[in-house]
Amino acid sequence: MTGTSFKHEHLATILADSWTDAFFEVHAENYMGAGGPPHRTLTAIREQYPLSIHGVCMSIGGPEPLNTVHLERFAQLVKRYEPVLVSEHLAWSSHNNTFYNDLLPLPYTRTTLQTVCDHIDQVQMAISRPLLLENPSTYIQFASSDMQETDFLHEIARRTGCGLLLDINNVYVSAINHGLSAEAYLAGFPLNRVGEIHLAGHSEENADTTQRLLIDSHDRAVAAAVWRLYENVIDRAGPFPTLIEWDSNVPAWPILKAQALRARQYLNAAVSRQGQNVLAEVCHE
Repeated sequence: MTGTSFKHEHLATILADSWTDAFFEVHAENYMGAGGPPHRTLTAIREQYPLSIHGVCMSIGGPEPLNTVHLERFAQLVKRYEPVLVSEHLAWSSHNNTFYNDLLPLPYTRTTLQTVCDHIDQVQMAISRPLLLENPSTYIQFASSDMQETDFLHEIARRTGCGLLLDINNVYVSAINHGLSAEAYLAGFPLNRVGEIHLAGHSEENADTTQRLLIDSHDRAVAAAVWRLYENVIDRAGPFPTLIEWDSNVPAWPILKAQALRARQYLNAAVSRQGQNVLAEVCHE
């Protein structure tokens, strides 16, 4: 199953498309009102396609208690639309009940780990289902961290029973920004806990210097390096529901859909290769 971010300007085309084996993702915070045009639109989409609800403001990684009003609205949205996937970020984004536009990083320590696990338990209790937690894109790292990000995510999933949303663009962005290996990161990632993959485009600053800076901008097509990482992951671990995120400079629907169809080609090719490998093993036996 492959899909894209849902954008209102594509509504009429999407409803007329009859796209099969597809789903759409929306940001929860855009639909937390009681009714009106946003919900009429989302209801129309939900009648034809599965939904993924993706939270961006829960501040699961923050040191403060979760905002219970926000959590209740999130839970009501999940109950209302019964999405196939529900996800949030390993990040913090609020302080003193003020919500920020950025998904900010956190130190990977035992203290933070316990806080994150407590918050995920609270969210999962509210929504009555497992949550998928997304790995972040980061631009700084904390000197106080005493765990690798992949180990931190593995331990969260083990303690809480949550799944993971593997954002491969985030992996690539963070690896370039910190001078690390995206391949090594993915080699240590707990792929057995993944329930969904995100792919997106990124922009680059300081392209003419030795200190590259990538921004997780979601404003263009998926980069070739990210497609290569994606292909390697699904060859190793099998197919996962895959979503194309494109949130600014949004193109016409055929361009966005083509990105999802390209992901489907990779998925089909991986399934075919894995089937051939299984057949070869049986013949060898």
